[in-house]
Amino acid sequence: MLATRQPDLTVCLEQVHKPHNVSAIIRTADAVGVHQVHAVWPTTRMRTLVSSAAGSNSWVNVKTHRTITDAVTHLKSQGMQILATNLSDRAVDFREVDYTRPTCILLGQEKTGITEEALRLADQDIVIPMIGMVQSLNVSVASALILYEAQRQRQNAGLYRRERSMLDEEEQQRLLFEGGYPVLANVAKRKKLPRPHIDEQGQVIADAEWWATMQATVRK
Repeated sequence: MLATRQPDLTVCLEQVHKPHNVSAIIRTADAVGVHQVHAVWPTTRMRTLVSSAAGSNSWVNVKTHRTITDAVTHLKSQGMQILATNLSDRAVDFREVDYTRPTCILLGQEKTGITEEALRLADQDIVIPMIGMVQSLNVSVASALILYEAQRQRQNAGLYRRERSMLDEEEQQRLLFEGGYPVLANVAKRKKLPRPHIDEQGQVIADAEWWATMQATVRK
């Protein structure tokens, strides 16, 4: 799983506010190997539904930004092309884009879509062709279609056949501990204990003092 993670492929949610949509997008992101999802959100904690996320929120990091400018500036500093899902004269079919490049897919709010500010910051508008009476798809459905086209292109290019993860060792260890042992991770964080090492068999390696502190009852 770590070897197939795609840290240079992501999505950015601009004020997507329905928890079931956010959770469904995170679930799809995990399925195609996206390591981190970005979101423009006024608070530091986004709302998700555990049932919709199916545990994927333990494996996908969500980074929030206060403004769309902050988000796009951060993403472009990583060399990413910003693709905005938007029906416009300059929009191209989403399947015509090269997703083997570092890419962020920008998705807008459920009712009003992507803001004009975000569109000005994007490198390209993309559109999912539709021939029905309705001119838009649910945001989580749209993200799934685009992410799986990105996955198809990247798989054909061999980007899922790496022998080693592109994530650094520190991030791998964080992901394995917090995703594999969420209860222990929460207790360790609350007690301000250092993160233990996770070995190749997925076992927690820590000394007796660490385990004793973890098991100690906090007296009030």
